[in-house]
Amino acid sequence: IPILIAGMSFGGALSEAAKVALAKAATLMDTATNSGEAGLLSSERDAAAHFIGQHNRGGWMNSPEKLRQLDAVEIQLGQGAQAATPQSTLAGDIGQDFREVFELKAGEDAVIHTRLPGVNSIEDFMALVPRLREEAGGVPVGLKLCATHHLERELEIAIRAGVDFVTIDGHEGGTHGGSTTLQDDVGLPTLVALARGVRYCEQSGVGNKMSIIASGGLRTPGQMLKALALGADAIYVGTVAVLALVSEQMSKAVPWEPPTELVLYSGQLKERFDVEAGVRNLTNYLKSAVADMKHVVMALGKNATSQLDRSDLVALEKD
Repeated sequence: IPILIAGMSFGGALSEAAKVALAKAATLMDTATNSGEAGLLSSERDAAAHFIGQHNRGGWMNSPEKLRQLDAVEIQLGQGAQAATPQSTLAGDIGQDFREVFELKAGEDAVIHTRLPGVNSIEDFMALVPRLREEAGGVPVGLKLCATHHLERELEIAIRAGVDFVTIDGHEGGTHGGSTTLQDDVGLPTLVALARGVRYCEQSGVGNKMSIIASGGLRTPGQMLKALALGADAIYVGTVAVLALVSEQMSKAVPWEPPTELVLYSGQLKERFDVEAGVRNLTNYLKSAVADMKHVVMALGKNATSQLDRSDLVALEKD
């Protein structure tokens, strides 16, 4: 299916049970899940048939032995909801399981830096991509970035570096730890960024050499279909996947606590989360989304989502 589970980190955001549930549901649907900015969580890796790991600014997934266990590498240069700002989890909020996965010393904070370790120039990035591909055993290597008005310049660099895919993350994207102003006022809207990115890639003659994944606030089958018609090869879903996980279990938290308390690493109610129920509900959401998408594709007289294009779209207003 053209729907992937977006990067949401163990520890920095979600509990181990939630990460395993996401991986199991992705496996049942024969799609991929993403590590987020974290270390290699073995239970998540074991549960995922297709596992995308982020080469991240914290450095926790960046060693050759970890890269070799991935099915694809996504270089995390930023995300729509918090751009490339630094972020940290304080040592007092880090449990032993978190510390082991991230290989942190006692009393050490988990710090996401503004830049990737050792990447301070365009030339450094150019050298990084082939090195990661070699260290990871030849799997696809891609780039995730926060979509801004610098998008075309960044895509030019990505194309020159030879990445296999680019994840364009719009400002509607959610996050566990970003500031409200970053989420509200920084970055391009997802579909606007996607349209610009696809147009630039077409003009650059990249064609089918590089895939584009759209990410950021895409929740409904209709929104996903519009992204595919604009030229995305696949869709990342994050927040809606988490809500689907807890949909049947919300009564364990509400009205006194938000349902995210069931799945966050720091959640007070995470022990109440039922993994198998979460897997069942997320799988049902993905199945229903695909069924709806099939109906629309048939209504358009086509027989595959890959056949969607801009001719299927019409603008109702000038903007």
